[in-house]
Amino acid sequence: MIINLMVVSKNIIRFFQVLICFFVINTSNSQSIQNQEKFVVVIDAGHGGKDSGNTGNGYLEKKIVLNISLELGKILKKNSDVQVVYTRTTDKFVNLFERANIANKSNANLFISIHCDSHNSQAYGAGTFVLGLHANARNFEVAKKENSVIFYEEDYIDQYDGFDPNNPESVIGLTLMQEEYLDQSIIAASYIQNSFVQNLKRKNRNVKQAGFIVLKYTYMPSVLIETGFLTNKNEGSYLNSLNGQKEMSNAISKAIIKYKRDFYKNLTSEGKGDNLNYKIQISASKRLIETKSYNFNGLKSIKVHRDGDLYKYLYGNYNSHEEAKENLKYVKKFGFNSSFIVGFRNNKIISLNNLN
Repeated sequence: MIINLMVVSKNIIRFFQVLICFFVINTSNSQSIQNQEKFVVVIDAGHGGKDSGNTGNGYLEKKIVLNISLELGKILKKNSDVQVVYTRTTDKFVNLFERANIANKSNANLFISIHCDSHNSQAYGAGTFVLGLHANARNFEVAKKENSVIFYEEDYIDQYDGFDPNNPESVIGLTLMQEEYLDQSIIAASYIQNSFVQNLKRKNRNVKQAGFIVLKYTYMPSVLIETGFLTNKNEGSYLNSLNGQKEMSNAISKAIIKYKRDFYKNLTSEGKGDNLNYKIQISASKRLIETKSYNFNGLKSIKVHRDGDLYKYLYGNYNSHEEAKENLKYVKKFGFNSSFIVGFRNNKIISLNNLN
């Protein structure tokens, strides 16, 4: 394939523009991130307003996905440690860039964009997508339909730097922003896909990668769901029904809760109030790592604390500095020679140099 250098250069410039924006967002919201104790899910109902989405068999995608999204949020809110944020709750048009902004400003742990598919055959089944270039012709067609939403935006040429949903070359720069979160996105997508198959016996269309703009600018694991084909007579009727929408919402919610339980169960919430505790920080990373002992040289009982854009991995919870010092020796036996003691108060990590 011949690469259009102008498109690539524009995408690279756009990358750095958005990267700067990302650091501004994180700086202004650092306090809220540090105090975050809930698992934040942003639910994005695709299309809306002047953008009806696909209208297979006379059904309205924008209406169906909004119903599923609202029902999904209602179910998730029953969990006291989950916070739900919507990109829209009514029949209104929200551009793709703003949907990502909503997720970023919310310091979300997971972004879910919900859609319905269409085809010129009687294709059926639910599928999940993450951002990537491993796209066959079918995946490109799915992304092209969803990305064509930008044509409803008056300033789309400037907003997306000439991105053309109909041109495969335009997809080249899309993966730059989401690459860091790809592993977690694939895991979340696989949980959702498995839930469709196991709980609803839906045809498995598997987890795929394609170039979706709505996933490009999000700074967290992100998944786009195609709940089924409105162009299929039976599946369209199912998705348009109250029962079908509730079943889809339930299946998605089960997957999200499982993902949260498996990867965020050890987020710390200790050290509340004015009491000062001591912990041992063994490492930090921008990626969330499952706190299994095999990921930490056999060291068990690791917990995670989100601090700005980093996940900090902590061991122990001690009332005195001396007790922490003794356990620091134990931690270093597992190879964490650069580990150090931190203070922990009001769900914040405090440098020992800053203690009063």
